[in-house]
Amino acid sequence: MIFSYFKRRRRERILRQSFPDAWRQALADNMWAYPLLDADSRQRLEKIIQVLVAEKNWEGCGGLQLTDEIKATVAAWAALLLLNLEHDYYEKTLSILIYPSSYQALEPVFGGLDFHPVEGRLGEAWYRGPVILSWDRILEDGRQRGHANLAIHEFAHQLDMLNREADGVPPLENTAQYRSWSTVMAIEYEKLIEADEQGRPTLLDKYGAENEAEFFAVVSECFFEMPDLMREHHPRLYAIVMDYYRQDPAVSLARR
Repeated sequence: MIFSYFKRRRRERILRQSFPDAWRQALADNMWAYPLLDADSRQRLEKIIQVLVAEKNWEGCGGLQLTDEIKATVAAWAALLLLNLEHDYYEKTLSILIYPSSYQALEPVFGGLDFHPVEGRLGEAWYRGPVILSWDRILEDGRQRGHANLAIHEFAHQLDMLNREADGVPPLENTAQYRSWSTVMAIEYEKLIEADEQGRPTLLDKYGAENEAEFFAVVSECFFEMPDLMREHHPRLYAIVMDYYRQDPAVSLARR
């Protein structure tokens, strides 16, 4: 109770501060979605960014000199997912680690008693652990619309893991929503697996065929990056994801 009180007071102080002009310029340069939002949505996005930048432990890795531009840009994509959700600022994500480009990671082998290096990883997300991202990929994704988006992908994993499992099912509101989610996601997931096996082109990135958690992350990327095409080719999928995020990016992020 006392912790909640001090957290609330700290956030009130953060949110009373003006949003820096330099951060706003960084978003204009590095986030294609930012100028397409209406004024109210931009203001709410900026408030979420301020809290994320202030509360998370940000670290530059691999020789990267961490700047406010980097923090504001990454936080902006994370904030876009939260824009209309009831949330606590990715409360289980304490740290955000940024590499200049792809990096070498370690994966457990032999029952988790040893590790081997994995080359060329661009990002990852851990339950109660960090989100790890490559800055050059964030810039590439953020400055052009209509393809993959690493930040959306990894922060979608964090939303998925709010219920302690990376199972492709973020916390939903009620039994009816869970039922619809389970039905539609299962059908669309199987379609993607089949298309991958047959070598057919798909709107959704075939990396989503890896497992249900990757499917949700890939669907989230497509939802924000190509909402008009997703609504046209996957209308039921678009509808349930729109219901979850409480956003309609085919309208709110339409090119003006």
